[in-house]
Amino acid sequence: MKGKLYIVGFGPGDANHITYRAVEAIKASDTIIGYKTYVELIKDLLDSKQQIISTGMTEEVSRAQAAIKLAEAGHHVSVISSGDSGVYGMAGLIYEVLIEQGWNKETGVEIEVIPGISAVHSCGSLLGAPIMHDSCTISLSDHLTPWSIIEKRLEAAAAADFVIALYNPKSGRRTKQIVEARRILLKYRSPNTPVGLVKSAYRERQNIVITTLEKMLDYEIGMLTTVIIGNSSTFVYDDLMITPRGYKRKYTLDSEIQPLKPHERLKKEAEPWSLENLESKESELFKQKTPFQLACEAIAMLDQKQHFVVEQPSNMSIFEFAVSPGVANKRFTPEQFQLLAEIVGNEGRMDYSRDHQLLISIPTNNPKKIVEQISNVGLLVMPVGNVVTVKACDFCDGEKTEPIPYAEELQRRFGGKAMPKELKIGINGCGMACYNAVMEDIGIVYRKGKFDVFLGAKPVGRTAHPGQLIEEGLEADQLVDLIEKIIEEYKEHAHPNERLFKYFKRKKVLAGYEYQDNEPKLNLQPIPCVD
Repeated sequence: MKGKLYIVGFGPGDANHITYRAVEAIKASDTIIGYKTYVELIKDLLDSKQQIISTGMTEEVSRAQAAIKLAEAGHHVSVISSGDSGVYGMAGLIYEVLIEQGWNKETGVEIEVIPGISAVHSCGSLLGAPIMHDSCTISLSDHLTPWSIIEKRLEAAAAADFVIALYNPKSGRRTKQIVEARRILLKYRSPNTPVGLVKSAYRERQNIVITTLEKMLDYEIGMLTTVIIGNSSTFVYDDLMITPRGYKRKYTLDSEIQPLKPHERLKKEAEPWSLENLESKESELFKQKTPFQLACEAIAMLDQKQHFVVEQPSNMSIFEFAVSPGVANKRFTPEQFQLLAEIVGNEGRMDYSRDHQLLISIPTNNPKKIVEQISNVGLLVMPVGNVVTVKACDFCDGEKTEPIPYAEELQRRFGGKAMPKELKIGINGCGMACYNAVMEDIGIVYRKGKFDVFLGAKPVGRTAHPGQLIEEGLEADQLVDLIEKIIEEYKEHAHPNERLFKYFKRKKVLAGYEYQDNEPKLNLQPIPCVD
């Protein structure tokens, strides 16, 4: 009888995530060989007639040798690995042992490698979509690989902006490696880079933490943990890690009508970042130079003692954003102002708005770096335009703390969210409502442990009026859900550039609340235009 050796990856260990072929191979085998923890994870697939050989950690070579010997003797053998057998699993080792014995495919025992879901992918699915772009896996175990090589791989992956999955990050005796890995990564990544820690994915003791590169060591990390570190574009949304692939460069994701038609998207001019365009960059720049610039360069080449600074054409765009110390905090620090002054410089512009924000406009080709610098000094950076702006009083200089978490949660959930027209949420921390929250699109007033909610104010014009009171004494735990319902309905159904109060008046019902006409009834004469 001819034997066969299956090298099986059974995924994370959950019955719903093992492939049909893996189950077939395990059931077709008379012998199962694996690390005892792995055998335990697939015990429901085994029967009493099968021979089970389980060993401890660091006995991989003996498992491989035993499996080959049994297969050569005519047995059907499954060597099992969690995840994928070809990713830090048994597949490579078994082939190495076979090669040492002079094996070849034609005359030797038959081998079938059966893939499984690797930890990087099972953990990635629980975190959201962190592996959407170029990524790599690095094991921090230096039992078989010299640490000097692991260091080089960490340096290269960090510098190349890969999403990185760290396997075997820490054990009872190996505690320094994860600390060193983080130190290397911080040379190239922002401290705020999202990091996902997933322990025992899809198993009984599953645990998921989303944190940052700066704070990742504050949490438990062990041999059953996979650490996924985002790249420079990875962000966290609603407790999910997401790494964009770059669709925003060519598509408008919140619009059904795209600026580029299908036949235009692959044209050279639509991809200024491509290799083809980069190769021709020098010749293009040469064509763009003025006769004066060319003359200066010619003179400089004739007389090397003269130095002429020839400015290259600028590809910078104008980056506009809003900055504030926070939702409740209204105090800037000298350090923050100093950084803003340096960033704005002589070329930019900084204006103060009535929403307690600094509106900044600067030329740059690296807006992400600007946001990172400003965020690192504790400032809140928000987009401007047709987005949600969350405004709040200072809660009596922070003394009235009870409503502050709700204001911050509204900012976290909705601040900067794209809208048909700018939408402002105003929050007052007490019944005095001195901050005029009732004159915003959505007004929220905290009173006696509950919230009053106003909807559809018209803050300017001769028919200006406060919002309509739609909820009085709303329970605190219902606030965020109500605001979300209002925002989502308005976003989905409003016309472009239609203010919320106009939408409410047109539709007559918003989020289940009926519109009440409270505009002043005045006999107004047309106002003359004034130059």
